[in-house]
Amino acid sequence: MERYSRQILFSPIGESGQEKINQKHVFIVGAGALGTANAEMIARAGIGKLTIIDRDYVEWSNLQRQQLYSEEDAKNRMPKAIATKTRLQQINSEVQVHAIVEDLTSANIEELLDGVDVIVDSTDNFETRLLINDASLKHGIPWVYGGCVGSYGLSFTVIPNKTPCLHCLLKHIPFDGMTCDTVGVISPIVSMVTSHQTAEVLKLLVGDEENLRSKLVSFDLWKNQYSAINMEKLKNRACPTCGTNPVYPYLSAEKETKAAVLCGRDTVQLRPSIGKQISFEQISKRVKPIADALLENPFLLSMTFGRHRIVLFKDGRALIHGTKDIAEAKKIYHRYVG
Repeated sequence: MERYSRQILFSPIGESGQEKINQKHVFIVGAGALGTANAEMIARAGIGKLTIIDRDYVEWSNLQRQQLYSEEDAKNRMPKAIATKTRLQQINSEVQVHAIVEDLTSANIEELLDGVDVIVDSTDNFETRLLINDASLKHGIPWVYGGCVGSYGLSFTVIPNKTPCLHCLLKHIPFDGMTCDTVGVISPIVSMVTSHQTAEVLKLLVGDEENLRSKLVSFDLWKNQYSAINMEKLKNRACPTCGTNPVYPYLSAEKETKAAVLCGRDTVQLRPSIGKQISFEQISKRVKPIADALLENPFLLSMTFGRHRIVLFKDGRALIHGTKDIAEAKKIYHRYVG
């Protein structure tokens, strides 16, 4: 146990806590900036098993903040889950790392959560978070929400049957579609969010529920702002996920983004599951500095980025031109629309 001696000296963990950590299984969804930082800290802490799922590959723009990746990974376009596993095995060979290169969906999430003790959210879209939320509540597995963009970050810990769930909080969480690809991100905010997340994970792993954070924390490192909001009163008895009669709507395939390759065209049509009004004004303002071309009329917004063109309609439906790959189309949509 010499490897973990400094962690064992920390009395809230101690030897018994370290033994618990060594026996637990953490599931990380997403291997981007948040995912790699969480994975490294949790692996160094001596987790018994770590499962990481991600559908993407390493790109040059990732290297600024996604700390486990190298230039070689970007050159070879290594799948992020595989590159993460390779690096983690060099950091701590005692950890059992399971890497999955695919999308997390309603079809596979419940099977993947078998034996999992804690779920860590490191995703880039609310559709996947709501899927995690439903599966977490249905199977009684706590999960730690985290997000960041620009210099702003936030985190909240969802404990089944105790705290409000993400569905309860949706109206109270900023959801303006900003992404790292449209407004940027600085690496210190990644470190701050993941520090909050991993601290909560460690508390859950050792069973120190008394010291779990009960508030949603948010912070802006550039503007020197920090807030912690008590969310207990927001627990909704009528919530379809954590209310008195839960139906777990996002575990249904009907709630997933509908995608179809248009016949005879190099185009994918997407119908996002989360009903939301599209603000052409907000989106065009956000992407104007990075778009190659913008065209707006009362019915649609067309944006061109390199060989891809996104055409958005008021109901949230989108046509992604320049690809027949549904996974790539979803990536492009979340990258620029949020």
